[in-house]
Amino acid sequence: MNDFSPSAADQATLAFNPLDPAFIADPYPYYRRLRETAPVYKTAQGFWLATGYEDVALILRDKRFGKDFVGNMRRRYGEKAGLDEPAIANLARTMLVLDPPDHTRLRGLVNKAFTARRVADMRPRIKALVEEQLDRVIDKGGMDVMRDLAHRLPVIVICDMLGIPEEHRAPFLAGSNVNGRIIDPVPLTREELDQANRNTQMAGVYFKQLCELRRREPRDDLTTELVRAEEAGDKLTSEELDANIGLLFGAGHETTTNLIGNGLLALHRQPDQWERLKADPALIPNAVEELLRYDSSVQLTGRVTNTEVELSGVRLGPSESIIALLGAANRDPAQYPDPDRLDVGRQHVRPMSFGGGIHHCLGAQLARLEAELVFTALIERIPNIRLPEKDAPAWRHTFTLRGLSKLPAVWH
Repeated sequence: MNDFSPSAADQATLAFNPLDPAFIADPYPYYRRLRETAPVYKTAQGFWLATGYEDVALILRDKRFGKDFVGNMRRRYGEKAGLDEPAIANLARTMLVLDPPDHTRLRGLVNKAFTARRVADMRPRIKALVEEQLDRVIDKGGMDVMRDLAHRLPVIVICDMLGIPEEHRAPFLAGSNVNGRIIDPVPLTREELDQANRNTQMAGVYFKQLCELRRREPRDDLTTELVRAEEAGDKLTSEELDANIGLLFGAGHETTTNLIGNGLLALHRQPDQWERLKADPALIPNAVEELLRYDSSVQLTGRVTNTEVELSGVRLGPSESIIALLGAANRDPAQYPDPDRLDVGRQHVRPMSFGGGIHHCLGAQLARLEAELVFTALIERIPNIRLPEKDAPAWRHTFTLRGLSKLPAVWH
């Protein structure tokens, strides 16, 4: 069993503490040390970390790796696997953490809402929404990018898709209620679990009401489609219905919110790249790929080995938990020359940020479109936007979902 046994000194610098504020502020130096010292590394917590682009691509696409959510939770929370906790039980019913055939069945129900054609057809509506958000703040000379734009835009878009009526949207627009910590590899404290349970139960009450509304008043939206599948009885249970609508709502805005925030911050910390985009807005679609690579809103995804498998010369037995560090793979110098440099003109960018294989993010094209339209509108309408706190940004205290709690901006 070769496990790259690093020296005691290395072990100290490789200790994985993803909730350390310094790590959250900038995880990339740690990833680099890991990749150079132990590209496949077993943590003190008992799970493995993979940092290389090739290894991460294999983990995401190879059938020798699965989700085994319940097994993973058992390793994290003990024999009961935390499944008596509403938040964890709810997550266990979502396509995010399921293996085939359940994953295939649930994903098949929502696939057609996210086809390239459907997303392209949404462009005029999303463009108008971006303009509308900017109209609300432009005369004030300032905004909190996260609250006033990055959060509001994707929330309105996913509310549209799910058929959430306008008069129900205020609480969703007020602020994020997505619990990123629940998918972090570090167990939640009792206090965090209690909060996650409360959030899950409140969201569950709302999504049940939404489903009832769409039973009575069907519309051309995703909730109506899912309610019909549940009524058909063979495709979806009512618990799965509630859980997956909640998942679509959360996943449908949270990562896009962070892509916009992380992206704008990166462009202003390397202002020559912002100037390049201003000079040549045709670069924006490519810049979105580079921003996804440079500081991914999703930093990791977990898998479990279904059988013995070898990665970078390291043998893993069956039922081992392994975390594919997407943020590290995106900065692998074997894949991207000078990976720590932001280059909006970089060619052949294929970021791992949306995952891969059967769990590749359904909303990837939608997120790209939203980000492209936001950066285009900012360059057209507020080219002199400045971020006064760019050197000490307010990162949220979660690691898997990487994003800012606020991002003040001003302009004259």
